[in-house]
Formats: sequence, structure tokens, C-alpha cells
Amino acid sequence: MAKYLAVHTLGKEVDFSTPDSLALSKAVKANCTLDAYWVKSWYIRETGILYCEWDAKDADSVRRVFAKAAPDFPIDRINPIELTVHGEEFR
Repeated sequence: MAKYLAVHTLGKEVDFSTPDSLALSKAVKANCTLDAYWVKSWYIRETGILYCEWDAKDADSVRRVFAKAAPDFPIDRINPIELTVHGEEFR
């Protein structure tokens, strides 16, 4: 399965500890499929952007998870990850 990076502009004042944020995360996880599985996310407060890594068949599979779990959640783009480099490989 390929890796994808979903980019979401949320703003700089997001609080991920609220009940709404926790419910959203649980809904996304509960709607993952064999074609799209959420791996992890990074939030950069300085830019207000959330980056989410997915294992997926294609970008549309990720979009379908959001359509079911959080249809109003903003998605700027979903791009395939072409290359992953781990720093530990260069010790």
C-alpha cells in the first residue's frame, strides 16, 4: 500500500484536547478501511496546518474516509509520498 500525506489548514488556535477534536479523531479512525488507514499526524501551530500520514490505495480512498467521518473537515490536498528517508540510515 502506498503512503499519502493529507494537508489540512485549521488555523493557529486549534485545541486538540477538546471533546469535539477527540470525537473527530475517533470518527476518522473508526471509518478507516482496508483501502485507507490513518497512521499519524503532525500539527504545526506556527502555520496552522495539520499533516496526516495515511497508508492508502489512492487519494480518493482517503477522501472517502473523511466524507463519512467528517464531511466538513477541510482538506487542502492529498499527495502521494514519493520518498521517505530516515536519518538513522545514515549513522
